[in-house]
Amino acid sequence: MPLNIVLIEPEIPNNTGNIGRLTLGSGSRLHLVKPFGFEISDARLKRAGLDYWKHIDITIYENKEDFFNKNKGADMVFLSSHGTQSHWDIPYNENLFLVFGKESSGLPESITDIHKDALYKIPLHSEHIRSLNIANAVSIVVYEGLRQLK
Repeated sequence: MPLNIVLIEPEIPNNTGNIGRLTLGSGSRLHLVKPFGFEISDARLKRAGLDYWKHIDITIYENKEDFFNKNKGADMVFLSSHGTQSHWDIPYNENLFLVFGKESSGLPESITDIHKDALYKIPLHSEHIRSLNIANAVSIVVYEGLRQLK
C-alpha cells in the first residue's frame, strides 16, 4: 500500500464514505479511530462509498491510544490548519501514515503538541475560511503523495 489514511474520531459519515472510496481508488489503506460520530453501519457512509465499501482495506481502532500503540515506530505526518509546513513539503514514502483530525475541531492538542515537527497544512488563499472539507483535504494530500512517489 502506498499510503495510510488515518481519521481520528471522524464525525460525518458522508465524509468518511467519500474518503473510503478515495482509499480504494488510490490504493491506500484506511484507519478509523473511535469514537465515531456515526455507526459504522450508517447508510450514509455506505452510500458515499457506494458499493466499493466492501473492498476497502480498513482497520478500526478503539481509541487514539490503541492506534498509536499498534502503529508504534510507523512513519507519520499530521495534517492540521495549525501546521507551519506545507503539504508539498511532506517527506512522502511508501506506507507513510497521513493523520487527520475530526471535522469539528481537527487534531487534539495532545497530538499536535507532541508532533510539531511533523505537522503540515494545506495552504489556504482566503481569510474567509478556516479549513477545507476533510474529504477534499485528504484527496489533495494523498494525490500529492502519489505524484511524488511516482
